[in-house]
Amino acid sequence: MRFSHLIAVLKNGDAGILSMSEGHDPELHGAASLERATAHQLSFLEKGNALVGSLENSAAGAVLIPDQQELRELAERLQLAWAVCRDPRLAFAEALEQLHPRPTPLAGIHASAVIADRVQLGAGVSIGPRVCIGDDTRIGPRTVIHPGVVIYGDVEIGEGCELHANAVLHPGSRIGDRCVVHSNAVVGSEGFGFVPTANGWRKMPQTGLVVLEDGVEVGCGSTIDRPSVGETRIGSGTKIDNLVQIGHGVVTGRGCALASQVGIAGGAQFGNGVILAGQVGVANRAVIGDRAIASSKSGIHGEVAAGEVVSGYPAIPNRLWLRCSAAFSKLPEMAKQLRELKKQISSEQSRGSIEANQ
Repeated sequence: MRFSHLIAVLKNGDAGILSMSEGHDPELHGAASLERATAHQLSFLEKGNALVGSLENSAAGAVLIPDQQELRELAERLQLAWAVCRDPRLAFAEALEQLHPRPTPLAGIHASAVIADRVQLGAGVSIGPRVCIGDDTRIGPRTVIHPGVVIYGDVEIGEGCELHANAVLHPGSRIGDRCVVHSNAVVGSEGFGFVPTANGWRKMPQTGLVVLEDGVEVGCGSTIDRPSVGETRIGSGTKIDNLVQIGHGVVTGRGCALASQVGIAGGAQFGNGVILAGQVGVANRAVIGDRAIASSKSGIHGEVAAGEVVSGYPAIPNRLWLRCSAAFSKLPEMAKQLRELKKQISSEQSRGSIEANQ
């Protein structure tokens, strides 16, 4: 694809193409980072990075750049094709969709798929090899179901969804439109609910629903549990990374982002736009406000206010945690000084007591 044609397409996107170079119009065969790009590949730069050196040492054929005059002049001097964007990273994402379009499976049902009698399929559904679908399940138009997916009975899937190989949807799963469930993810598995008795643990039946609102994406190997009653609900546009555990009865707001190995205990409540970095743990019934952020390995046990950034275990405000972290390495020396100070004070007190008795 010619660079000029790509930019013409991107002008219809959300990244905001402001201007582009003239005279340089390479044929692009793909995209890469600045360090690895070749003369037939596209790359991008973001505002605020160490940009000049990166661009000077790059062999890229074309670049997407922020609105900085020095970068335009440098790209011209290096004879690179360039386009100025309000959001170069978003423009790069949109460009990748054009340079590497994903193949769309043909509509139809593979001969090896096993589909129960009471299943409703929308127009243009694609069902791959060895898929199993149970009774009383409804699948919306243009949904793609890849090989090995298991969909139990009593499942609803919206329009334009994609279920990747070996994903499993249990009874009571309600999937909105344009959702993606990646390989080996499990939606609607039974929540970890047991009642202690004199004879051991008694299982609590898990009869509720798991609801994924529109545009939710669930990463590989992640699990979202079904509650005993009520529902587990994942808000629209929420993105869940690989290997995330979401307990029964959890409710998230819209547009949350949960990174890999996040673990959320039952009943936790999230506002909109919450971000949890890798390996964050959230305790049972914790409450996290809108746009709050937890850095990696944080442990959240209570309530996090809207807009708060927290770190550490237990989680505390990030600025306080940074100050505490700076002191950690000094603790042994501080403890030594404290012992010496206590010894000195004790010695002076003993000396004073002796002098007082003389």
